Amino acid sequence: MRTPARDGGWRISCSPGGTPTCMAVSISPILPMSIPTLARIWRSFSPISPARRMSSTPTTTAAKSKRSSNAGGRNIMIERRRHKKTVAIDDSILVRAEELDALDAILPLARRDQLATLLTDDDVETLKHLANQGMGANTLRALASDLGYLEAWCELSIGTPLPWPAPEALLLKFVAHHLWDPVARTENPDHGIPAEVEMGLRRQGLLRVDGPHAPDTVRRRLTSWSILTRWRGLTGAFSAPSLKSALRLAVSASARPRQRKSKRAITGDILTKLLATCAGDRLVDLRDRALLLTAFASGGRRRSEVAGLRVEDLVDEEPVHTDPKNAASPLLPCLTIHLGRTKTTTAEDRAHAVLIGRPVAALKQWLAAAKIDTGPVFRRIDQWGNIDLLALTPQSVNLILKARCKQAGLNPEAFSAHGLRSGYLTEAANRGIPLPEAMQQSLHKSITQAASYYNNAERKNGRAARLVV
Repeated sequence: MRTPARDGGWRISCSPGGTPTCMAVSISPILPMSIPTLARIWRSFSPISPARRMSSTPTTTAAKSKRSSNAGGRNIMIERRRHKKTVAIDDSILVRAEELDALDAILPLARRDQLATLLTDDDVETLKHLANQGMGANTLRALASDLGYLEAWCELSIGTPLPWPAPEALLLKFVAHHLWDPVARTENPDHGIPAEVEMGLRRQGLLRVDGPHAPDTVRRRLTSWSILTRWRGLTGAFSAPSLKSALRLAVSASARPRQRKSKRAITGDILTKLLATCAGDRLVDLRDRALLLTAFASGGRRRSEVAGLRVEDLVDEEPVHTDPKNAASPLLPCLTIHLGRTKTTTAEDRAHAVLIGRPVAALKQWLAAAKIDTGPVFRRIDQWGNIDLLALTPQSVNLILKARCKQAGLNPEAFSAHGLRSGYLTEAANRGIPLPEAMQQSLHKSITQAASYYNNAERKNGRAARLVV
């Protein structure tokens, strides 16, 4: 039957081994279902045994796959309303998608399905091994993203999956494709990344920016490549003098200035404007107010740390005096946030931050109104005011901040969640708080990184920049 489901859902038709099979599956059309996801739904209802599924005769398209030589294949026809799409799905892709489901706490659904089409079986096993070894979620997420990009780039560039270990020539090619001189490209279209490789990456949604890559992005992907090579027990050419020299020269030629994660720091005055947008008593206002105050006052927490905060991480402490030196000063509520694993600490470090005063009150007001006594602290709220059981994602934290910036009349493009972190140290510098004291709260490991915010504040507040005004 070729008409779509009446409820607006998807209809999946499959012809395994030449025998047509049709099944209607009702799926909400607003869900971001990818083809591997839909195909896996079909498999869950399929009467074909797993053994037969893996040994079925490959289709022409599946036979061309360089990922798995013995994988079966099938043509999947997916219909929604008047739109039909027929594609050949390699069984090995479906198997990899199911294997990646084990990393559902780290990789979002749409990303898992995309990676299933990009990675090899060995790649997936490596990622699962790293997850079992206790690697941080953010680190593993970055490795998976970089690995997916590298596999796609290699397939488009040399026509094969990523070799292990990568030869020195391939590493140099990667640098040449991603760090190039925009001026030279106007004179020579063949300079830099080939047009067909660039278009292929754009079609897969892996390349969105124009021009050369940011040097930090290229360095990070090379570092990920090196880490994954070592985890396979191999030695690559990542320390080769030619690669270091090429990278240094390419960075100079690309002439792309380093961009801050947030163009502007969210200092105290900006935070006040953001809090004014969520001064109401709606659940979303209570949540966002608690989120902003907690993230800022606890040392400028990273968005992943804010999203991962759980009620079990909060410990009530004895109230403290407004003025620590005056025992007669009013008392303020106080609690400790146990952060566990962060970007720069492990669970064994017992990293924690302290909240005092208004942030504590806002946090407790939100938890009481939302009736949350266990699990994630900050959760999604739908348009009807229903509170989800799952935590906000790090990306959602960023989007909430940008939405509040827009409501406050600020340019959301100039701010990101990282602005809370840089803003905390900048505000501490503006108020004359010693750097070591601020670092105890922010948990910065690098004095150089933390001091950069202090140096910027001192330049703006000092006399050296005011010789001619």
